[in-house]
Amino acid sequence: MTEKLCRLEAVAGQFRDGMTVGIGGWGSRRKPMALVRELIRSGVRDLTVVSFGGPDVGMLCAAGAVRKVVFGFVTLDSIAVEPHFAAARQAGRIEVVELDEAMLVSGLRAAGRRLPFEVTRSGLGADTLTANPQIRTITSPYDDGEVLVAMPAVELDVALLHLNRADALGNGQCLGPDPYFDDLFARAAAHTILSAEEVSSTSELTRDAHPATLLLNRTMVNQVVRAPGGAHFTSCEPDYGRDEALQREYAQAAASPSAWEAFHSGFLAEAAR
Repeated sequence: MTEKLCRLEAVAGQFRDGMTVGIGGWGSRRKPMALVRELIRSGVRDLTVVSFGGPDVGMLCAAGAVRKVVFGFVTLDSIAVEPHFAAARQAGRIEVVELDEAMLVSGLRAAGRRLPFEVTRSGLGADTLTANPQIRTITSPYDDGEVLVAMPAVELDVALLHLNRADALGNGQCLGPDPYFDDLFARAAAHTILSAEEVSSTSELTRDAHPATLLLNRTMVNQVVRAPGGAHFTSCEPDYGRDEALQREYAQAAASPSAWEAFHSGFLAEAAR
């Protein structure tokens, strides 16, 4: 079996203009910020970003890397509105595809199963379908004739994920209270990059581990990066909580171009810790 361990700086070679990038985590929780930093440093543009969004989305929008965002929400959790994303949206600098959260899950699941769509009731009777006319309905072929949503597959060129532990083969362990949907992002992607707080041997990773914590297996991951503090300033429970002071500084940086430039320069200079 081939080891997939690589240096953080090496991942930038995977990024291309116009890619569809899925980013794991949820809001301002367990976001792969070290990988996002490398994505910004790469200088790529015209990205489609798929996320249950937080500062990953806002930072990429503020950096001018994004053409479209496909999302269930974008928030900083303790700060309700992600100001950099909101500014880009309000200024018309980006396209948006706003989905019911369950619809986004269905789209990722369909992609991971290599299906063109997944049938769901989510979105019916809501403005989601009105705002996204490209999403179609389908009539059940059975006797009830029920009209359902045919949520199209959300296929990803690359997925960026961060977990607590991994081995060099690509097995990943989530020790926090919620796996979110990182496994669906991995399955929906042609190429998955996993950063982790610690990289250990497979035997150490699996010793006494509850099976439910082993979220990713080696068939789902192409590259593994050791990145202690790789989710900072978002949380990565139980290793560390959210850096609320730095998050406030990030949010306040949306007030002016000079404030953003100062924060942005510092973020790009920061080593994953």
